[in-house]
Parts: sequence; C-alpha cells; structure tokens
Amino acid sequence: MSSRPQSQRDPAAPVPEQALPFVEKFALTLVNAGMQRMPARVFAATLASQQGSLTASDLTEVLQISPAAVSNAVRYLAQIGLLHRGRRPGERRDHFFIGNDFWYEAVGQADKIYGGLAKTLDEGVEAVGADTIPGRRLVETRDFFTYLAAELPRVVKRWRDERSGQAPEAGS
Repeated sequence: MSSRPQSQRDPAAPVPEQALPFVEKFALTLVNAGMQRMPARVFAATLASQQGSLTASDLTEVLQISPAAVSNAVRYLAQIGLLHRGRRPGERRDHFFIGNDFWYEAVGQADKIYGGLAKTLDEGVEAVGADTIPGRRLVETRDFFTYLAAELPRVVKRWRDERSGQAPEAGS
C-alpha cells in the first residue's frame, strides 16, 4: 500500500487505499463487540466507501475475499438492517448501501431483542423460583433487559430530535 497524499487519492477507487487500515481496525472493533468477522469487514468497507455503496465485485476486490464470503456477509448485514440492496439508475449490478439512518435504525431494533430476552428470563425465574439464588440473578438480569427495552426507543427518539434540531419532548 502506498501512502499517497490526500490530494492524490484515486477518486475511482471504491474505497480509498489509505482507508484500508481503518477498515480492518474498525472491523476488528466490531468483531470484539460481537459481530462476525466477514460482515464486520464488509460493513466497515462500505462505510468508508467513496459512494456509500459497493457492489459484490467491489467488495471482493477491496477485501480480497471470495464472492461466497461477500454473499453471506451482505445477507447477514441486510437481515440486521445495516445494509440495503439496490440498483443505481441504468445499472444492472446490485449495490449494497448503508442507509442514512443506519445506526439508530439498527440500534433501535435492539429493544425487541431485549424484550425477548426478558420474556425468556421470566421462564427461567419461574423454573428455578424467584426466591432462590439463581432466581434472584435471573430476576436482576430480566429487570435490566426490561429496562433496556423500555429506554432504547427513548434514546433513539432523543437522538432523532437532536439531529433534526427539535427540542426533546418532556418525559422522553
């Protein structure tokens, strides 16, 4: 990799060459947070792309991975709402786009996951008894996930309000 000055960046490159170390470092951060390795790399590359979208061919070239790895990664990222498939006018190839609101849309969906965890923990509490040592641990964990499920939509709403320049509503 060369380290060309910013003024000599190749505007035709799908991901600037000097951004590739960032792509790998951010992907590793996402992996450490629990994301699978290939989806993390694909997401990071798309995030750092010139156009905010990449084709499967671009991803194969930029990340030096197989088309099958690209396919699996973009499928996963689409399922969790971090990438969207679409086409540019006049083109026949699919592009994988990062939506404008990708973070808070993806994070905003987590309340459903936390609510599901809380419901499952209820079953565990019932199974072991709330007045037992494991039951108290399960109750504490359930209460935490219930709290997260209730608060997360409020956090996302406050973020949207702040980004749009609106004053947050009372109680939100």
